[in-house]
Amino acid sequence: VKPTFMCGAPRIFEKVRGRVITTASHGVKAKIFDWAFGVGRKVSPVRLAGEEPSGLLALQYRLADRLVFSKIKARMGGKIRFFVSGSAPLSPEVQQWFHAAGLLVLEGYGLTETSAVSCVNNPRVTRFGTVGPPIPGTQVRIADDGEILVKGPGVMRGYHNAAEATAEALKDGWFATGDIGELDEKGYLRITDRKKDLIKTSGGKYIAPQKVEGVLMAVCPYLSQVIVHADGRKYATALITLDPEAIQGWAKEEGLSYSSVAELARSQEVHDLIDGFIAQGNQELERWETIKKFEILATELSVDEGEVTPSMKVRRKAVEKKYADVLNSMYDAD
Repeated sequence: VKPTFMCGAPRIFEKVRGRVITTASHGVKAKIFDWAFGVGRKVSPVRLAGEEPSGLLALQYRLADRLVFSKIKARMGGKIRFFVSGSAPLSPEVQQWFHAAGLLVLEGYGLTETSAVSCVNNPRVTRFGTVGPPIPGTQVRIADDGEILVKGPGVMRGYHNAAEATAEALKDGWFATGDIGELDEKGYLRITDRKKDLIKTSGGKYIAPQKVEGVLMAVCPYLSQVIVHADGRKYATALITLDPEAIQGWAKEEGLSYSSVAELARSQEVHDLIDGFIAQGNQELERWETIKKFEILATELSVDEGEVTPSMKVRRKAVEKKYADVLNSMYDAD
């Protein structure tokens, strides 16, 4: 197809990054790979500032591009100018990884009730960690409790035959999105979490689960999904699913003879592998956000089972209800 731009959910970009990392994790190839991305990370802020690298850094980047980045770009069709990521938060680490390789991933934001898009980053003036400024004709403001409110021609008139729900969501033309965020000094919107998804430990500490999940997904290329649980509990735990292709590739390299992903999920070797990555991710979190225990599920969450939406958003309540016994088992000894 060789597209010049493409839209996708974060999971697509996470899987691409994970696949590339796991195929370049040994020997000389790993050293070249690490060196190239080290150079790319130095070039990234230069380009975000609207400039190009010069001198030795420019020469290093051209070599890194020839040896590593050009191959990643080729797998993306070879003509990509930029990607747009939406439907769920994109990990900053994933976004920065792509940019180091010379591939720009922009974040956008919107809901069905706002005709799909309310904000999107400009490929010429990109601010990582934000979903960009409001599109022309759309207004965004932040309520006193941090909720994002949207007004404009794209906002719905109301829910069909649901006057009470409409009155709750729409006030003076402003639509209450249910998301928490902030506007920076340039008017770019930053999403911090879903209002209804904030969870509170029994010790009174609030945890933004999407933040924790994003950190863990970024550090471990073998994960497919992470669901953080802590509401009313002493500490945070997690349900984890494995990326079948990535974990089976790892098992083959390690000489393990397990015949299925379900068997790998139950194995001590995989538990120890994931435990190491969890410990690494915990170092980036506040003490009360850290994952104390986790369980690896036998299969990925699916649309058919009602565990995720078609756009791959996790239906948190449905998952917690289905795996209530598994979650409770991580607290039973306390």
